[in-house]
Amino acid sequence: MVDRKLKAGWIGLGRMGVPMVERLLKAGFDVSVWNRTKSKAEPLAAAGAKVVARPSDLNRVDILFTMVSTGDDLKDVYFGADGVASGAGLFPKLAVDCSSIGLEHSAEIRARVEALGSGFLAAPVSGNGKCVKVGKLSQVVSGPREGFETARLFLEAMAGNGVAYVGEGDLARICKIAHNVLLGVITQNIAEMTVLAERAGVPRHAFLEFLNNSVLGSIFSRYKTPAFVNLDWTTTFTVPLLRKDMDLGLELGRELGVALPVTAATREAIQAHFGTASLKPDPVAYLAMDFASLLETVALQAGHKLVSEHKELKTGLEVVHEAVPPSRAQRRGA
Repeated sequence: MVDRKLKAGWIGLGRMGVPMVERLLKAGFDVSVWNRTKSKAEPLAAAGAKVVARPSDLNRVDILFTMVSTGDDLKDVYFGADGVASGAGLFPKLAVDCSSIGLEHSAEIRARVEALGSGFLAAPVSGNGKCVKVGKLSQVVSGPREGFETARLFLEAMAGNGVAYVGEGDLARICKIAHNVLLGVITQNIAEMTVLAERAGVPRHAFLEFLNNSVLGSIFSRYKTPAFVNLDWTTTFTVPLLRKDMDLGLELGRELGVALPVTAATREAIQAHFGTASLKPDPVAYLAMDFASLLETVALQAGHKLVSEHKELKTGLEVVHEAVPPSRAQRRGA
């Protein structure tokens, strides 16, 4: 049986890290956190987290979670001058990386962690901060099975039933690449069909309502509908990052001898968005907007002008009051 009293450490408190830690705290776990910008960590202290001064202060936790931007960032917080392993070579028995990093970086980091006598799980996630808050995060995990069983209660606190163990090594990274390639294909095609329907006279909100209520509707299509309808490009994931993942998928296809013609066509359709950005007053800022803005490129290619429909729409990610496990203090009768 997994010991629920295991102490956890967490590094990386961005759009995803904060709500993921919040769910761990609500589930009664003991969590210590560090973030490069300390002000992002301080609000979690009010929820019960312990804020530490440096990554090396987390070298004695039982299980260490990370959610950082790149493989280089992960290497730095693990093995850098003030990294977790810098304190007399101590390192937690299990490291769980929830970041989306490349296969080469992941394999290199896994080898270094294992050389310290610790286990390493690759555990990238799918969804955004709102998905986390309402318990609809998806997480794919690979690495030693024993490590997965140790981390399972933590993972399920963050992602509920959306946790999938897929095997040893870095297979989870393969799954995340495949997932994001599919995300690109779906987003591009939804944008194309939405513009097609609107050109024929169907309001965007009406077409997307029909789609969402059909067998093709999904959590994703529902929560992206307000963005498409109201032209809200508040960033959750950018087109440059999506293009990077399309390239990773195509590279993997070449390595494994798998033809990916739909992926290739979608990648080139996404590339056209960079031409749309060049027409904007601030191309760099535009490319930092949400990937739902691909809708604008499809409309531009069709000579179609988009106008916000100003509709209040449900996303399927509205916060509901869910039963929260009692805290440790409550379990003690404090």
